[in-house]
Amino acid sequence: MKHLAAVAVVALIGLGVAQAADKPNPTGTWKFTVKMGNNTRDVTVKLKLDGDKLTGAMPGRNNQETAIEEGTFKDGEVSFKITRDRNGTKTVTTYTGKVDGDTIKGKIKRGDMEPTEWEAKRSKD
Repeated sequence: MKHLAAVAVVALIGLGVAQAADKPNPTGTWKFTVKMGNNTRDVTVKLKLDGDKLTGAMPGRNNQETAIEEGTFKDGEVSFKITRDRNGTKTVTTYTGKVDGDTIKGKIKRGDMEPTEWEAKRSKD
């Protein structure tokens, strides 16, 4: 009887670990391509989940990193903003999406422009 109880406890612990491993996690380096007019640009964003706070940065021109702002992660959904300053003009871009394994799919909203789709893949590097 004690053996059966021990097996049941080990099985329940294993189930809890498996469920935790299946939980979406945005931590990592994500790569995607954005289209602006007739041009495309490869983009990288580094995200880190610390408790319920999402932090990270996105390299820009000359590999200068811009910290993400207002980063959140809840129920598999990411949301963050990037503010860029070009010649005194600030542009805020909002990224939202759902994490599914090694993919984030969602929308990018830049300033007053219409939202566009984005799909990022987690880098294996």
